[in-house]
Amino acid sequence: MKQTVVLYPVAAVGHVVPMAELAKVFLSHGFIVTMVIAPPPLESSDPDASQIEQIAAANPSISFHVLPPIIPAHDDFAGSPKDPILLVLEMPRQYKDKLESFLRSIPRQRLHSLVIDVFCADAIDVAAKLGVPVYTFFPMGASSLAVVTQLPTLLAGRQTGLEELGDTPLEFLGVPPMPASHLMAELLGHPEEELYETMASIFERGTDSRGVLVNTLESLESRAVHALRDPLCVPGKVLPPVYCVGPLVRGSQRNGEKTERRHECLTWLDAQPERSVVFLCFGSTGTFSADQIKEIAIGLDKSGQRFLWVVQAPGNVNDSKSLLEKPCEPDLDAILPEGFLERTKDRGLVVKSWAPQVDVLNNPATGAFVTHCGWNSTMEGVMAGVPMLCWPLYAEQKMNKVFMTEDMGVAAEMEGHRTGFIKAEEVETKIRLVMESKEGRELQARVVARKKEAEAALEVGGSSHAAFVQFLSNVKSLGEQLVQ
Repeated sequence: MKQTVVLYPVAAVGHVVPMAELAKVFLSHGFIVTMVIAPPPLESSDPDASQIEQIAAANPSISFHVLPPIIPAHDDFAGSPKDPILLVLEMPRQYKDKLESFLRSIPRQRLHSLVIDVFCADAIDVAAKLGVPVYTFFPMGASSLAVVTQLPTLLAGRQTGLEELGDTPLEFLGVPPMPASHLMAELLGHPEEELYETMASIFERGTDSRGVLVNTLESLESRAVHALRDPLCVPGKVLPPVYCVGPLVRGSQRNGEKTERRHECLTWLDAQPERSVVFLCFGSTGTFSADQIKEIAIGLDKSGQRFLWVVQAPGNVNDSKSLLEKPCEPDLDAILPEGFLERTKDRGLVVKSWAPQVDVLNNPATGAFVTHCGWNSTMEGVMAGVPMLCWPLYAEQKMNKVFMTEDMGVAAEMEGHRTGFIKAEEVETKIRLVMESKEGRELQARVVARKKEAEAALEVGGSSHAAFVQFLSNVKSLGEQLVQ
């Protein structure tokens, strides 16, 4: 009798994508997989909603179940004075009863485990009530996990927020010194602010499950993984096992994902020399001011390098409301410098809003990746063996920049991101560094070595495969204890 694994991510594409890849690992081990999703608030304008539908359509072997919507919650969301991010973080708590009803619909002997997103920590209570083994999925890296796990101890007793510390380095086991300003913005506020309290509580509860599955490979973040296994990591608390089961990265569109036609940018890439193109892409919500977009264009123009640039309409990435709204299509003639498209037409391609990132990164023509340092993008860059230039924008991306440049050795930093504006000269200089210099060639070699490590980790007998097998063994033992 096949057992069912229930996966419970937050309804954000950056969380659903790696969870869908985790589902494929479960499927390969003979499980039935159901992904349960609480309806995102403001569905009509939420840019993630349609993308999640596309992910479901592209993965017919995974059963997707949307919980019945709590209508008043949607009304409250639309008119609430609260920060939208806070309201999103509170959603899983409101859906606890709905989740419980769904889990009860599956015969207990067939229910293998519940794997929850770290931001769905309230579901731990539901699993405990039903006697179901519950595990946390951490869609970021082990280094980020090490930081947020140790943060409550650092903050205990503080009367003021960390924001006042500026770039003062903070010391955490397992990671390089971390400027306070690089923590997630939600964790910098005053300890008594509701958004801060909610975020801190979520991360503290995230390790209250039976174990944590992390989207990384152990050799890439070995310092952080060892710290998480150190009894001194969080004084007075025994952390659960950490299983490094990644990188969990989407395959190319030609490998199982449904597409009506191949994107035009891939045809253009096919005609470019090997490792000659700089790919600039900042995620679905990575927006810049009109002035910053022009500055990027000037830098690209002066660099003389071939480029593929995904451009979003101008916006404010620090406005949490804008992150939850469907972006409009950019007017390239209006936002790019006059004559830019004409001057660069023989060596550059500008794409509006979206490109198939995994396919682009794995195209032989791609030689560098200017990225916002989202963890999914970081893993995709590593798996493609493409050196990266870090331009972090929000969430944990500034933390990732530190790990990528100082620990993993897979990236260089775009200077100026801390001030919120990077000049054309820096764009030109760093692109030339990666594409033309000895330092760039050394960076390239390190990333290719990391790619080989990642591929080996995912093979049968590799570290990530072995970690997943160990996880299944531990769930089996735990399940037998719970049944007794």
